[in-house]
Amino acid sequence: MASKYKKRLPSIKYTSRDFQSIRNDLIEHARKYYPDTFRDFSEASFGSMMVDSVAYIGDILSFYLDYQVNESFLDTSIEYNNILRHGYALGYKHRGPAAALGEIALYISCPANSSGMGINTDYLPVIKRGSVVVSRSGGSYTLVDDVRFNDTTNQVVVSKVNESTGLPTHYAIKAYGRIMSGVVKTVSFEVGDFERFKRIRIGTSDVSEIVSVVDAEGNQYYEVDYLSQDTIHKEIVNKNVANDPVSSILKPFTVPRRFTVVRTRSSTSLQFGQGSASETSSPSVVDPKNISLDVFGKDYVSDRSFDPSRLISTDKFGIGPSNTKLRIKYIRNNDANSNSAVGSVNKVTQLETFFEKESTLSTQIMGSVRGSVECFNESPISGRTRPATVDEVRQDIADVFATQNRAVTREDYQALAMMMPQKFGSVKRVNIVRDPDSLKRNLNMYILSEDDRGYYTKANITLKRNLKTWLGKYKMMTDTIDILDAKVVNIGIEYKVVITPGVDKFKALQDASASLSRLFQRKYFIGEMFSIPEVWSALNRSGGILDVKDVKIVTKTGTGYSKTGFNIEQNLSPDGRFIATPINVALEIKFPGTDIKGTAV
Repeated sequence: MASKYKKRLPSIKYTSRDFQSIRNDLIEHARKYYPDTFRDFSEASFGSMMVDSVAYIGDILSFYLDYQVNESFLDTSIEYNNILRHGYALGYKHRGPAAALGEIALYISCPANSSGMGINTDYLPVIKRGSVVVSRSGGSYTLVDDVRFNDTTNQVVVSKVNESTGLPTHYAIKAYGRIMSGVVKTVSFEVGDFERFKRIRIGTSDVSEIVSVVDAEGNQYYEVDYLSQDTIHKEIVNKNVANDPVSSILKPFTVPRRFTVVRTRSSTSLQFGQGSASETSSPSVVDPKNISLDVFGKDYVSDRSFDPSRLISTDKFGIGPSNTKLRIKYIRNNDANSNSAVGSVNKVTQLETFFEKESTLSTQIMGSVRGSVECFNESPISGRTRPATVDEVRQDIADVFATQNRAVTREDYQALAMMMPQKFGSVKRVNIVRDPDSLKRNLNMYILSEDDRGYYTKANITLKRNLKTWLGKYKMMTDTIDILDAKVVNIGIEYKVVITPGVDKFKALQDASASLSRLFQRKYFIGEMFSIPEVWSALNRSGGILDVKDVKIVTKTGTGYSKTGFNIEQNLSPDGRFIATPINVALEIKFPGTDIKGTAV
C-alpha cells in the first residue's frame, strides 16, 4: 500500500552562479534538509572545505558556460580568432598584413660609345622583377616590374669625363620601378595519403601573398576566394599589340586544382578541396534523366524538383594533393612596419639583371655596370597598416556581409576599399560622400594611410591606382569615383583638475594624462566628431582626481604637425559637448606625451 505521505522535493535555486552565492545556497540546503548530519559550518571544518570545493567547481562551470555562450555570437565575442570564424561564415576573408607599396628610383653608370657622344646601349641592362632592396631599418622590398634602362624616357646625365679630351666616358641613367614590401620565400611539404579539405600551415600571419603552389608532378594549384569557385582569369600576352594598344588579355581558365588561404591572428594556412585526383577521369556533366527522374518500378513521379547543382559531377570543391611534394612560394614581410620615409630605402641586396647581347659583351664591363646600381625612394613607401583591432574586424565583417560583392551604397564602397587584397596595399581610413557639385552620380572617396611610425599620412599614387582598379570590378556603371586625400588635423588636450588632499600632485597628473593617452590610442575616422564629455569622464575615473574644472581642446601646429587649418570654436556644438569634423578631415592626437597637458588648481 502506497504511503499517503509523499517525500517533499527540495527546492533548488538555479540563479546562483558565482562562488559566494553557490556556497551560501549549499550551506542553506544542508541546514534545511540534513540538520542532523551536517552541523559544523565553521570555516576550519571538513564540511566547509567540501562546500567550498563544490562552490568553486560550480563557479568555474558557470564562467565557462557564459564564456562559450558569448563566443557563439559575433557581437559578444572577444577572442580574435573566434570573431574571424564568425566572419568566414558571413563571407568575410581576413586580409592579414598589407604590403607597403611605392616607387623607387634606380641609378646605373653606363660606359659611353666609341665616339663619347652617347651611351653604349649594349650595356643598358634590364633589372628583373624579384630584385630586393632594403631600408635603413632592415625592411626588405621586392621589385614587382622589370626596369628597363633602355627606355627613351629615362633621365640621362654625364657622370665621368676624360680630362684630356673632355669627352664623356660614362653616363648616369635614372629609371623608376615599383616595389612591394616583403621577400620571396620557398618551402616544401611532403603530402601523404589523400585527406579531404587538407590544410597546410605555411607560416605566421606576416605572409602577404601566395606566389605559386606546384606539386612534384608539375601540377599547379591556383588561389581562389572560395573552393566552390572553379574559374580564374589569367593574363595572356597580346600578340597583336602592334595594332592593339592593349598589351595583355584576360582569359578565363577552369582550375580543378585550387586552394583558398585561411588566416588567423597568428598563422597562414592553405586549404584544399575534398576531391581526389582519381575523380578527374569521371565525366564532368551527368545525364539529367539519371538524377531528375528516379522512376523504376512505379509508373508515376511524386516530385519533379531536383538540385541543379547535381548536374555537375565536379562538386568536390577542387582536387586536393596526395602522395606528392608541394613546393610553395610566398612573399613574407620581415619587418613589423614596412612603411618607409623618403630616402630610407637606399641599398640593393639582391640584384637580378639581363643584357640583351650578354654573350658578346665584356664580363668586366657588365660587372662594373651591375656594381654601380644604386637606389633611392623619392616618395614615402606606404600602404602597410597596423593589424585591425577586434572592434575594427567586427565592423568590417558587418560591412562585408551587407555588400554581397557589389557596390551600391556608400557603405558598400567603404567596405570594399577596406577589403582590398593585402598585396595591393591597404588604406587605414576611408570616407565616401556624394559630390555636391556633380550633376551625375559622382562619389568622392577620401582616404588616409599610415607612415612608418603609425601616423596618418597621404596615400601614395601606387596605392591609389590599385584602389581604383580594385573598385572598378564592383562599382555600378553609372557611378564615377574620385579618390582624394583626406586632411589631418592634429589636436591637443589641456585640462585643469583639483587633486584629492594627501595625494601626490605630480603622480595624479601623470596618471590622468596616461588615462587619456590610452583612451585616444584609437584612430579617429574621417568625419568623426570629437566628444568632449569622454575626456571629462576619463579624468573623473582617474585616481587622485577630486574634481575636473576645465577641459580645452586646441589645435597643434608647427614642426611635425599637419598644416591643415581648423577653427575649433567655429566647429563646436552649441552645448559645447562635441567638435564637428568636416567630411574630409580626420582628427589625430599625434604625440600624446606632449599634446595632453594637465595642471592642478
